[in-house]
Amino acid sequence: MTAQPPDPDPARTSGLEAGGGVTPGELPPDSAQTSGVSAPQPRARRKYTPTVVVSIVVVTLFVLLFVATGVWLLFDLLA
Repeated sequence: MTAQPPDPDPARTSGLEAGGGVTPGELPPDSAQTSGVSAPQPRARRKYTPTVVVSIVVVTLFVLLFVATGVWLLFDLLA
């Protein structure tokens, strides 16, 4: 079996004028499209951006403060 063409037959498509133009107010028939990036994207020079580094430092300080508070409360409870 032969595959059907992706575009409809222009002779049987409503809204087309002679020569293949589209009448005002009509949409063109659907057809297959290929989209994507035209050229390969360059690789990033840095693995970690400054924002990522600052975020890691802030989260680490928060966790250390949380652990230190827990240890302090534990010692205060036992004393």
